[in-house]
Amino acid sequence: MTLQYTLKEGNYHLYDLSTPASRVTGEHRLRLKTDTVAIAFDASTGALREHGSPLRIHSWANNTRRRLRASGALERANDIVVVSGPLPVDEINKCLKIDGYCRDMLTRLASLPHGKHQNRRPAAGHHTTH
Repeated sequence: MTLQYTLKEGNYHLYDLSTPASRVTGEHRLRLKTDTVAIAFDASTGALREHGSPLRIHSWANNTRRRLRASGALERANDIVVVSGPLPVDEINKCLKIDGYCRDMLTRLASLPHGKHQNRRPAAGHHTTH
């Protein structure tokens, strides 16, 4: 499965690019629509564990940490990090595609732009006059 997030109308849309595009809309299968995105990963390796809506990901992380601690794997439990909020779409997609990228993103988190601010250029041929 090849997943990719896009930003549409102020929401993150997660598409499954391994599905055929619709003949009507031209879009692949929509897997998730959410206001903000959360990414869970291992801090030591940057390996992506889970991604999606913040409520589900935080719940997954808390339950996973609890199970790991109960089994005596304290280090592994403490290694799970969750980052959530309006993250830049290109950063989220790099986390999905590049092994270990989440750790790199974490080091730059404070300097990343707000994820819902996109560079908007005027449409070609559209000029305003004063």
